[in-house]
Order: sequence, then structure tokens, then C-alpha cells
Amino acid sequence: MVNMDNIQRLKEMIDDSSRIVFFGGAGVSTESGIPDFRSKDGLYNQHDVRFDKYQPEYLLSHSCLIHEPKVYFEFHRQKMDTRNIEPNNAHKYLAKLEQMGKLNGIVTQNIDGLHQKAGSKAVYEIHGSALRNYCMKCGTTYPVDYIFDSEEPIPTCDYCGGVVRADITLYEEGLPEDQVNGAVRAIGSADMMIIGGTSLTVYPAASFVNYFNGKYIVIINQSELAFRESENTLIIKDRIGEVFTELAKLQGIDL
Repeated sequence: MVNMDNIQRLKEMIDDSSRIVFFGGAGVSTESGIPDFRSKDGLYNQHDVRFDKYQPEYLLSHSCLIHEPKVYFEFHRQKMDTRNIEPNNAHKYLAKLEQMGKLNGIVTQNIDGLHQKAGSKAVYEIHGSALRNYCMKCGTTYPVDYIFDSEEPIPTCDYCGGVVRADITLYEEGLPEDQVNGAVRAIGSADMMIIGGTSLTVYPAASFVNYFNGKYIVIINQSELAFRESENTLIIKDRIGEVFTELAKLQGIDL
């Protein structure tokens, strides 16, 4: 059961803020049915005889894409397909907050596109998106279905024959510069930062919080984080979808 005193305090912080930024991780999408990576039920702990001999990080690495593309694309098709997943109340609430003129940006580590599906506009995808594909050779773009529906083990470009990959940031690859710059600007200009559904253990993404110089920090996560609660720092150990559902009720917002 969500602590309503925390919800009331969160509402007061939002009421006192006008440039809110949200920084989110895999926990934002788990309530939509997308597994996270490191929890006991997460992607890294799901046993599959096709992939058990590989380290999970390798299956999502540039090395795997280049050196074992058949393995890479089989894993991608099995584990990265979010086309039929729907946003949950966390995504919907943040979209409403943006429509109210309170939220200036969402910085997400997720690649599922659910924030945009819920209606959010100012979204900085610092790990890219599985909903966009492009040819590694000529840059031609392809729709989301191209890789998942391709009958080829390795999807190739219709124009040049190059490998078509998803526009996601793999291990060993740098973060997309335009998304990083937008995220840093949004965080740096915010007067309130809400951190949700992330353990802040994946770098360099976790270091983004260091750009925040505003007044309020709110952390919503089920596991412990290395933050101390203070007058302007609120820590809520609950599921983020449930927190935002109760918050929306308190604010009279229909999700």
C-alpha cells in the first residue's frame, strides 16, 4: 500500500515547481510487462538454451552484432520486441504532467518508445529506440517491423545489402550525442528532478543526475539507492505506476 503522506509531499513539491524533469529506467516499463535486466525475474536471469552459453551483456554488445550477427538478431527478435506493449500509468501520468506545462523533459534509458506512445513529446532516449532501424552501410531507415518480420537470419538493406540494425545503444558503443545534449540541458535547467525505476548503476547514464542543480529531488524505486532523505529530497520505495496512480487521483487527473 502506497504511503499517502509521501504522495501528499510529492504533490506539494510538484505544485511548487515549474520545470520538472523525469529520469527513468527499466522499472518504469516493468508494469507494462517488459522485464528489466538485473532483477531475479529480469532479462539477464531468464534461462534460454539458445543463449545460456553467452554472457547477457555480450548478447547486447557491438561485438556480438559484428562477430556473431545471427546470434545477435535471434536474441533481438526474441527479447526486444515491444511493438504490442501498452503504456502503463507511469507513462500516462508523465504525459499529462507535460500537457499541464509542468514537465520539461523525460530522460529515459528505455528503448521501448512507451513514453511517446503515451503522448509525451520531449523525450530524450539516451539508449536509443528499438522502434527505429537503419542500414549500417548506407543509412537508409526502415520501419519497426523490418527486423522482426524479416525472414532472413540477418536483415539486410534493400538498396545496398548492408546489415539493418535497430537504433539502440549497445554495449561498447557511445551514447547518441544529440540525445545526451538535450538531456543535459533539460536536467541542468530543471527545478525538480524525479528519478524513477532505476538503480542508477548503469554508467554513463547514471551520472546524468550530477547535472541537476534545482531544488527538489524525488526518487521512486523499489530497491535502495544511495541517497539520503532531506527536506528537499523525497524517497518513495514503491512501484512507480502505483505512486503515480495515487498522485493522479489526489490531483484530480484522469489517466
